[in-house]
Amino acid sequence: MTDDNRLVLATRNAHKVEELRDILADVLQQTGLELVPVTDFPDVEDVVESGVTFAANAILKAEAVTAATGLPALADDSGLAVDVLGGSPGVFSARWSGVSGDNKDRANNELLLAQLGDVPDEHRAAGFVCAAALAVPGQETIVREGTVRGVLGREPRGANGFGYDPLLVLPDGRTLGEYSAEEKHEISHRGRAFRLLAEDLVRVLG
Repeated sequence: MTDDNRLVLATRNAHKVEELRDILADVLQQTGLELVPVTDFPDVEDVVESGVTFAANAILKAEAVTAATGLPALADDSGLAVDVLGGSPGVFSARWSGVSGDNKDRANNELLLAQLGDVPDEHRAAGFVCAAALAVPGQETIVREGTVRGVLGREPRGANGFGYDPLLVLPDGRTLGEYSAEEKHEISHRGRAFRLLAEDLVRVLG
């Protein structure tokens, strides 16, 4: 290990950095670790997410960033699994529509709603899945998973969150896009996965 107290988050998504700093606030304070995005290391190249599972992609990203920086790294791969689509979009969630840039989320949501247009409400069950990985130089990579289940609405609702959050309706009738950030962290797939991984962070890096 090194005296450097940085913990690198293997993402270029500013939303995710913000979310993880909130979710891990207690453990970051407890361990004295500073969570920094991979964008702080301009020489680190993007990792090809060639895994066929969320866990495989999370491990690929965390281990690549650790190898490039020499620092502990966190990564996650997450997405929406729709039952009637056999678990798709799954690992392709972020690039489901093929659109990139600022309009990606809207394009992904619109395509998914169009694909499910004639699917009745009772067959619209779906859930978010998150695999979170911690890679530490010289140690075996640790992976934890979290899920949150609901049904897919017929139009986006809520201005909070990102990605498919405005589509997944939870048992209380609200979409994840209608939850406050604090409420979402308590029940979300990413919140659950990283809270499990927080115990490993304390044990390994505390």
